[in-house]
This record gives sequence, C-alpha cells and structure tokens, in this order.
Amino acid sequence: QVQLQESGPGLVKPSQTLSLTCTVSGGSITTSGYFWSWIRQPTGKGLEWMGGFAYSGSTYYSPSLKSRTSFSRDTSKNQFTLQLSSVTPEDTAVYYCAREVPTGRIHYWGQGTQVTVSA
Repeated sequence: QVQLQESGPGLVKPSQTLSLTCTVSGGSITTSGYFWSWIRQPTGKGLEWMGGFAYSGSTYYSPSLKSRTSFSRDTSKNQFTLQLSSVTPEDTAVYYCAREVPTGRIHYWGQGTQVTVSA
C-alpha cells in the first residue's frame, strides 16, 4: 500500500548539487516508528546507505557522506528530499528512497532513479 517515488534530474554536472525528492503515498512520513532513508547503488558497486530521518524528524547520516549531504522533509506534501553537494562522476548511481523499521529492515522502497554526474 505504501508507495515511494523518486523524482529529480537524471543528469547533474560535476561540482553541482544533486537534488532528489521522494514522494510518499499510502502512508505518512510522520507515522511513529518508521525511518525514511536514501540508499544508492553506484555503478559497479553495492548498495550504500546514505542516511535519512526518523518519524520525529531526527536525521542520520553516513559518515562518509555527511559533510556534503543534507536531508529535509515537507510534511505537508508528504515528501522528503536529498541534497548531495559537490558531486563527482563517482556519485553516479541509482538512488532509492525507502521506509525502514528500527531493525533496519526495509519494507518499502521506490523503484530507484538513475542519476548520472557528467559534464
């Protein structure tokens, strides 16, 4: 029932900021007990958890990406947003948004969106 949909540009130039929005339907991002996350899979690599926020709004970041990652949410639109600054071609990946439970199990996630960093 819960559905997540990533949206944003598929091509970003190096040094610019990658911005993606996840729109959630069938559930509220403020529902108690859930975490809303971003995960990516760079080309040729495994899944990488980037971080996200709890239902309360508290944010969590992957240490390797924290310095250039920003999460935000718009509860009125039931959306949350990823911003990744100073991108390089190594940030080329399929990006997913997802809903997690505290154990880390992902029950729902979007179909993913390909983002390519290239001039």
